[in-house]
Amino acid sequence: MRIAVVVAVIWLLIGALAAAQRDYFQNAEASCAEAGNVAITVVAGPLNYVGVNPRIKCKVPQPSS
Repeated sequence: MRIAVVVAVIWLLIGALAAAQRDYFQNAEASCAEAGNVAITVVAGPLNYVGVNPRIKCKVPQPSS
């Protein structure tokens, strides 16, 4: 059980590193698409280093005028 926790923490740290390298934490704009990209990159972090590029398409409704 401890090994699984250690592996999960290391996995997420590598994912956070991948998101930081893509400057996802530097962008001041907050949107559904941006949050989705950050979350998927953190979860799929180590996969980024073998060529997988996770992206999420998110359509946000525009405010009515």
